[in-house]
Amino acid sequence: MKDWLLELLVCPACLPEEKALQAHVVERRQDDILEGLLSCCRCRAEYSVRQGIAYLNPPGGQAASASRYETPALLSSYLWSHYGDLLPDPEASSAYSYWAGLFNGSGGTALDLGAAVGRMSFELGRCCERVVGVDNSVTFIQAARNLLQKGRLDFSLPVEGSLVQPVSMTLPWSTDGVEFIVGDALALPFRNAAFATLASLNLIDKVPQPMTHLREMNRVAQPSGAQLLFSDPFSWSTEVAAEAEWLGGKLEEPFAGRGVDNVGALLRGADRHLWPAWQIDAQGHVWWKIRTHANHFELIRSCYIKASR
Repeated sequence: MKDWLLELLVCPACLPEEKALQAHVVERRQDDILEGLLSCCRCRAEYSVRQGIAYLNPPGGQAASASRYETPALLSSYLWSHYGDLLPDPEASSAYSYWAGLFNGSGGTALDLGAAVGRMSFELGRCCERVVGVDNSVTFIQAARNLLQKGRLDFSLPVEGSLVQPVSMTLPWSTDGVEFIVGDALALPFRNAAFATLASLNLIDKVPQPMTHLREMNRVAQPSGAQLLFSDPFSWSTEVAAEAEWLGGKLEEPFAGRGVDNVGALLRGADRHLWPAWQIDAQGHVWWKIRTHANHFELIRSCYIKASR
C-alpha cells in the first residue's frame, strides 16, 4: 500500500463521519507499506495490510458476497476479459480501451470502482496522477497488484475440459501512481470529494444496495471539476439485491422502467438524491466479453453514461 493512499483514507465503519486511520507499519519497501495495520482511534476498528494490500471492508460489510469471484476459473475469465486484446487474442473485446477514450484529458486523482483485475485502473493511470482500484474480491485484487508490481502476468486459459493454454501478458504502460485495495463499494474508505475522475463499470447490478453505491460514488467525487463514467448491463437479480432495491427493470415505482434511464435521471439531480447534479456528456453502449473456454463466450451489452460537473 503506497504511503500517499493514507491521505485519502477514512474509517469505513465510522461513515458518514470522517475519521482518519493511523498506520502501524511492520514492514515497508521505500514508499510501499507491505505489512501492518490501519486503526481507527474512534471506533477501534482495525484493518490489515498484507503483502502490500490494504483490506478495508467495514466490519459486517458485504465481503462475504465476493466469495463467488474467488475461483481460479472466474479469475481466468476476468483476466482474459480485461487483457485479451493485449495477448493479443482476435476474439477479445476492445471495451476497456473504448471506455478509457471517453475520459477528457488529465483527471487528477481517480477511483475505479469494481476494479476486478485492474484494466480500467491502468488505463486511468495513463491520464491521471493517481488511481485507486477498489474491489471486494481478494483474488482479483491480488492478481491486479501482482501485475502492478511485476508489469507482467502468467496465467492459464481453459481450452476444453481439463485442457489449458498457458499465456503471458505484459503491460505496455507505466504503473506509477496506481494502487489497489480490497474494499466495499457501499462504504468507501475515502474522504469526501477526494476524486476528480471516477469509473463504475459493470458493478451496480452486483451490489445489494444499488442506490447506496451511487450515493457513495457521488460523496467521494469532487463537487466541481469532476468526471464520471458509469456502465452496466443492468442484469438485475434477486440473488444479489431485493427487487425493491433495483434501480430499474420493474413496473413498480420507485424506479420503474429501464435502469440506464433512471441512473441518468439520478445523475442529473432527480429528487436531489445525487447532488450537486451532473451533466450528461455522452451515452451509448459497449459490447463486453467474458470467456469461459475456447468454445464458450458471453457477449454482454453494457450501457454507459459519461457525465461531468
